[in-house]
Amino acid sequence: MNLPHNHNEDAAACQFLQEKISDVENFQAVADVFKQLGDSTRLRIFWILCHCEECVLNIAALLNMSSPAVSHHLRPLKNSGLITSRREGKEVYYRAADTEQTRLLHDMMEKVMQITCFR
Repeated sequence: MNLPHNHNEDAAACQFLQEKISDVENFQAVADVFKQLGDSTRLRIFWILCHCEECVLNIAALLNMSSPAVSHHLRPLKNSGLITSRREGKEVYYRAADTEQTRLLHDMMEKVMQITCFR
């Protein structure tokens, strides 16, 4: 592809960029994850769940919110793969998914907020 302005770019680099930006689905997947984290309440829930496994009632108490409101925020976090859950009797426990992506997001939050986690 010939770009309108020739800035003496490396042709291989331009080809690589064009191939990668053509994969709209990958960019949409990233946008969907960031969309879930675009809400401060979801960020707070995600941050809690990076450090411990918790039930809805405890998350609600930590955030001074109602259980239904917390459940409303947990659903998209779970659907996006950022958190997982397990059932024990009637109780459901949530935690951050054990993935490289969640670790990177947690590390980024630490750096942006300039905090060091206790673990």
